[in-house]
Amino acid sequence: MASEYETVLYDVAESVATITLNRPESLNTIVPPMPDEVEAAVERAVADPAVRVIVVRGAGRSFCAGYDFGGGFHHWDEGLTTDGEWDPGKDFVAATAPSLAPTQKFMSVWRAPKPVIAQVHGWCVGGGSDFALCADLVIASEDARIGTPYSRMWGAYLSGMWIYRLGLAKAKEYALTGKPLSGVEAAEVELINKAVPFERLEQEVGETAAALARIPASQLAAMKLVVNHAYENMGIASTQTLGPILDGLMRNTPDAKRFVELAGEGGVPAAVAERDGPFGDYSQAEAGEKPDPNNVIEP
Repeated sequence: MASEYETVLYDVAESVATITLNRPESLNTIVPPMPDEVEAAVERAVADPAVRVIVVRGAGRSFCAGYDFGGGFHHWDEGLTTDGEWDPGKDFVAATAPSLAPTQKFMSVWRAPKPVIAQVHGWCVGGGSDFALCADLVIASEDARIGTPYSRMWGAYLSGMWIYRLGLAKAKEYALTGKPLSGVEAAEVELINKAVPFERLEQEVGETAAALARIPASQLAAMKLVVNHAYENMGIASTQTLGPILDGLMRNTPDAKRFVELAGEGGVPAAVAERDGPFGDYSQAEAGEKPDPNNVIEP
């Protein structure tokens, strides 16, 4: 699979465009220019008349482990700081302007008139889950782990799709606890569409994409548009303004600053161990409560 991008791969086969997050050595954590490249790849697929369906997935052991905060998050400094200090004015503009905001770039899969399937395996957490849930259909491996550890420290909902995909009871439960769900559990609460054994994941996604591709493109676009507008009338745009602004604030509280300092001094594993250790989940879970590390997507 060839690519002219730095952080993603792009391929078209049998009317399906596949966009693969391609930082497998870092569990596809989000760094610049990944949001820009995802948006560019989606626009490319939309413009290609040969493409009927778009699939997004991750290379290696995970779909996406969220935003990369290793090294003090300095790879985002240009849009967040002035003279080495956090600039809240810059931050809220970068978080909300459609031409700048990573959330809005990932939302290109929501806005695309062609159906988008997220193929989820391994870790799909934090901003990675915000991205995956922007897709129209989400199909996961049974052992995937989907969650928002930033609920506990250093963040807030970004795309808001956790809220819109769940009922109130479950939305509050996962917003307040940050606990992860397996692929099976996510399907049971209807956060995602389906969970299948990893061995069947690519086949299931391929069969679903092929079925969609048999439907006229205009029909798919019409049905997607009417459903999207129903949810947009519920206030997605407002949620996506408030959430990223709160995310900026939560990244700069005294607790959050100490969290990032710990990551800088002792490494990201030390920081997440302190955050998640008391709950015994994410990286601190027993082996049986983590994704199988042998389940790897080879582009």
